Amino acid sequence: MTTFKALLVENAEDKTFTRSVVERNIDELPEGNLLIRVSYSSLNYKDALSASGNPGVSRNFPHTPGIDAAGTVVSCDDDTFSQGDEVIVTGYDLGMNTAGGFAQYIRIPSKWAVAKPEGLTLKEAMVLGTAGFTAGLSVQAIVENNVSPEDGEILVTGATGGVGSVAVTLLTQAGFNVVACTGKDSQADFLKSLGASRVITRDTMLENKERPMLKEQYAGVVDTVGGEFLAQAIKSTQYGGVVTCCGLTASAQLDVSVFPFILRGVSLLGIDSVECPMAPRLRLWDKLAGDWKLNLLDSLTTEVGLDALDEKINDILKGQLFGRTIVNVNL
Repeated sequence: MTTFKALLVENAEDKTFTRSVVERNIDELPEGNLLIRVSYSSLNYKDALSASGNPGVSRNFPHTPGIDAAGTVVSCDDDTFSQGDEVIVTGYDLGMNTAGGFAQYIRIPSKWAVAKPEGLTLKEAMVLGTAGFTAGLSVQAIVENNVSPEDGEILVTGATGGVGSVAVTLLTQAGFNVVACTGKDSQADFLKSLGASRVITRDTMLENKERPMLKEQYAGVVDTVGGEFLAQAIKSTQYGGVVTCCGLTASAQLDVSVFPFILRGVSLLGIDSVECPMAPRLRLWDKLAGDWKLNLLDSLTTEVGLDALDEKINDILKGQLFGRTIVNVNL
């Protein structure tokens, strides 16, 4: 019987949640027709919520989080993949209520996996992960709705986070002037190293938030935090601009009038990477491995093993991480 290392979150008798790296058996994995030997995962805010027992993310414990995984096929019962194929898994139920990528093996339905494009290594795929894929969907939505670099600046909120930092880099490489908004004033140099032309603070962004409309500033917005920041972004978007929305760390509520939509023709587009259909999923991964491949992957990345995850989970919950944290499950 094959054993492997995994981060296991358990619900203690006093209703607190504990995390530890344990040995598990492959027989303990959930049902599925695709068995993968994981090489890398990545740490996302949703993983930290799962690892803390948040019932909105994971309901059944003990549980292994990790909404991302990249690795090698061990076996596939339906012949979708062959032994030795390198695959990427992001989204669906991985790491939520299905044992996730913070382990050396996962077993899933084969329809959740994507064949790794030739232009990416397994490690590079996890530098992107769900965060990079979400950023890619956001940038794609802006470009496909006819916003071009000549139209003006693009605002990215939550810019030091996983989605935000990849979005800053993607947009810069596409020729846009990027304004990065962050609550981490100390990370301005980091954001400029990714290509941001300007960095603004949260306080600056929230000025005059009582007004229903603000000065037109941005041709497009990638919002990763929601709440009053999303509202301010919408109010500040210029005529015909596009705002994408993919996060709610600030709030799930949106308090904004209809004025920006009916007086300036602003479009608000929701971004979902979890249930993204396979055809557009494959097309975007090909883009991220090809024309949109990031030049600054190493600058975005901190690499840790399973044993260091507990500390990093605490850090991301406190808002103390920036860029992308990838997990080498074999360290």
